[in-house]
Amino acid sequence: MSGFIDTLQFVFAPQIINGLSIGVAVVLMALGLTIIFGLLDVINMAHGEFYALGAYVGVTLMAIGVNFWVVLLLVPLIMAPLGYMTERLFIQRVFHQKDRHILTLLLTFGLAIVLEDVYKLIYGPQALSVKTPIGGGSEVLGVFFPNYRLFLMAIGAVIIVGVWLLVYRTSLGAMVRAAAFDKDMASSLGVPVSHVYAGTFAFGVALAGLAGVLLAPVYSVFPTMGKDFILLAFSVVIVGGLGSIKGALIAGLVLTQIQAISSLYISPSWTDPLVFAIMVAVLMIRPQGLFGRLGHA
Repeated sequence: MSGFIDTLQFVFAPQIINGLSIGVAVVLMALGLTIIFGLLDVINMAHGEFYALGAYVGVTLMAIGVNFWVVLLLVPLIMAPLGYMTERLFIQRVFHQKDRHILTLLLTFGLAIVLEDVYKLIYGPQALSVKTPIGGGSEVLGVFFPNYRLFLMAIGAVIIVGVWLLVYRTSLGAMVRAAAFDKDMASSLGVPVSHVYAGTFAFGVALAGLAGVLLAPVYSVFPTMGKDFILLAFSVVIVGGLGSIKGALIAGLVLTQIQAISSLYISPSWTDPLVFAIMVAVLMIRPQGLFGRLGHA
C-alpha cells in the first residue's frame, strides 16, 4: 500500500501538475481558435503564428526593460488591434465569397508562412530564452513543484473563468452568441455583426498572444514555435467540438493529461501521435466533436 502511495505521490503527481500547467495554456489557445470558428466559421491557420508573435512581442518588451508582469498586460492589448486589423484587411475580403471556407483557410495558411519568415528575418532562427519570473518551488502534497508552473495553473484558471463569464454572462457575450447562431436575425435586432466578427477575431488573437507570453519562460521562443504548438490546439478544438468553449476546456485538460501520464509508459515522441489517434477516433465516432457550437451552447 505504501508503495502505491509513493508511486502516486512521486511519479504520477508531478506529471499531473505538469500536464495541468501546459493544459491551461493549450486551452487559452484552443479557446481563441474555437471562438473564432464558432462565430466566423473561419479555421485560422495563422493562430499558432499569433501565439508566437505574442511571445516575440513579450521578448522585445522585456529586452527594453519592461517588467514581465507589465508585459502580461501589454501583450494582449497590443495583439488585439493586430487581430482586428487582420480580420478587417484580410478575412473580410474573402469572407463573403462562395468558397469562403477554402479561401479563408488558404489565406490564413499563407499569412502563417509569411509571419514565420518575418520572425526568422527579424529575430533569426535561433531560440531565445526568457528568464522565469517566479523562481524556486513549493511543496504540494509532499512533492516539490516549480512555482511558475503553479502560477500558470492559477492564472490560466482565472483567465478561462473570465472568458466563460464574458461569453455567457454579459450582454457582449450575448451579442457574440446571437451572431454565431443567426447573423441575419442578430443584425435585424441592431447587433453590429461586422464589428462583432472583427472584435471576436481580435479577442482570439489576444488570447493566443497571452498564451505565448505565459509559455515563453517554460519553452524557448523560436520562429516555428507556433507550428509545433498549434497541432495540439487544433486536436483539442476538434475533440471538444468546433465552436464549443466547454469542449475546448474539457478536451484541453484531458488530452494534456493523457500526454503527461502516457509519457511514463511510452516514449515522449509517441505522445503526440497518441493524441492525434484520439482525435481521429472522435472524428470517426462523433464527427461534430464532444460538445456543440458556440451559438448552440
